[in-house]
Amino acid sequence: MKGTWTRWASYGATAVALGFVLALAASLILESLPVWRHEGLSYLTGKIWHARGERFGALPMIYGSASVALIAVVLAAPLGLGAALFSAEYLPGRWRWWVKVPVELLAGVPSVVYGLLGVLLLRDWIYRLLTPLDPLSGDTLLTAGVLLAVMILPTVTTLADDALRGVAASQRRAARGLGLTRAEMIWRVSLPQAAPGLSAALLLGLGRALGETIAVFLVVGRRDNQWPADLLSPRPWLEAGQTLTSKLGGSETFLAYGDPLHWGAVVGLGLVLLGLVSGLTLLAGRWLPRGRHA
Repeated sequence: MKGTWTRWASYGATAVALGFVLALAASLILESLPVWRHEGLSYLTGKIWHARGERFGALPMIYGSASVALIAVVLAAPLGLGAALFSAEYLPGRWRWWVKVPVELLAGVPSVVYGLLGVLLLRDWIYRLLTPLDPLSGDTLLTAGVLLAVMILPTVTTLADDALRGVAASQRRAARGLGLTRAEMIWRVSLPQAAPGLSAALLLGLGRALGETIAVFLVVGRRDNQWPADLLSPRPWLEAGQTLTSKLGGSETFLAYGDPLHWGAVVGLGLVLLGLVSGLTLLAGRWLPRGRHA
């Protein structure tokens, strides 16, 4: 009887959570219908955002979000995974607490604090570093990406460390008993067994990078209609840009409320962001089970 009650309670909680997600998606779709009727798929592929001219193209902001998230993950992945590997495999047990607790505390620092540090320190440092390339300012996509890398680094490190510690001690002992060195044991046993958890750590870091608003808003420059002539060139990363979250966090959200078309375009950005994060989560859900049985 108790087991039946617990099962139905879990079903109910799942249904409520799913209902909230579906209600959110439905409300975003309904509110953004005017822009979909007006622009169609050009809303996703258009490169011009001009409210007075009733032209709404979200592609530059999608590019901006993808760029800063990619920069953040590329920078944070080797540092976070390397730190986790050192903590889990090499650091003596009596020292682990002194490393793990500060890292976990950094993960809880409010994003606005990171944003202010980005304005005070990182923006000027990036500008001086890029001076030979003649940047207009330190507010660039690169600045936002580096700041996000700092923000997601504690999350990636903590989750990766937990994944590596989750590898069964018996498997470690068996590997050492077969004559494998510590490095060989890590490469052949620990990393393959922890791969799903390591993937989840990077995924969560990427999700935070995509959804971060305040810190990105303060350092990205918020320049509309920035679309690169060459997608493979890193030069656009050295210029100001706009992301989905920085656009949603700006004053245009309030200014657009009285105009159904403009408001629909702004809400549509939220729908696109929700779709990107949901798609990423579903994709990871397909990968992780295979990783566990690899």
